[in-house]
Parts: sequence; C-alpha cells; structure tokens
Amino acid sequence: MNHDTRPVGWIKAARKAFESFPAIVRDRVNTALTIAAEGGKADIAKPLKGVGPGVLEIAVRYRTDAWRVVYVTEVAGRLWVIHAFRKKSKTGIKTPKAEIDLIGSRLARLRRETMP
Repeated sequence: MNHDTRPVGWIKAARKAFESFPAIVRDRVNTALTIAAEGGKADIAKPLKGVGPGVLEIAVRYRTDAWRVVYVTEVAGRLWVIHAFRKKSKTGIKTPKAEIDLIGSRLARLRRETMP
C-alpha cells in the first residue's frame, strides 16, 4: 500500500446502497476508489458538474444499467464516498436533479460534521 494513500470514508447510506450493487460493479468501483485514494484518477471517474470542486463520479455500465458512485476528494484529510446509486436511463446521460440535490445536501452535512 502506498504510504500517501488517504483513508476512504463512507456516508452510511452510500455504503448500504453500494453493497447492493453487483459484485463486478463493486470490484470496478473499489479499484477506482483505490486509485483516487492514492492521488490518481481512474479512467471511469470524471468531475461531477453542478456540485462544486473536488466532487467526482465513478460510472460503471453493466448489462442495461448505469451504476454511479460519487466521492469528494478532500474533506478532513479523507476521500469520502457520499452517494451510490443505479441510474435509470430516463434522462439520457445527465445525472437526475434529485440525485444532484441529494449529493449536495450530503456534502454540506459532511463538511459541517467534519469541521475542526
């Protein structure tokens, strides 16, 4: 393990949702999170627009679904997974507004709770 690897924290609801993902999807996401924790960016991760800087989304397509995990790179010295969900293809490629709103509120709460 890289000595510069940041710990990964999980918002409880995100962890619970993630655990329901298919194993192959969880494996790909865990690999991407490890790369992020070591300071890199996996090819399946991209900045998530509309939430703020340092928020990235991991996207995995599996069968007919799109699986998403959203993380923030730096809050209280950790990488935090703030949301995990299965995206239905009703809205094309765009992340639904309800998901963006949820991500924003979780991020605000996380920042409040981890302030020194």
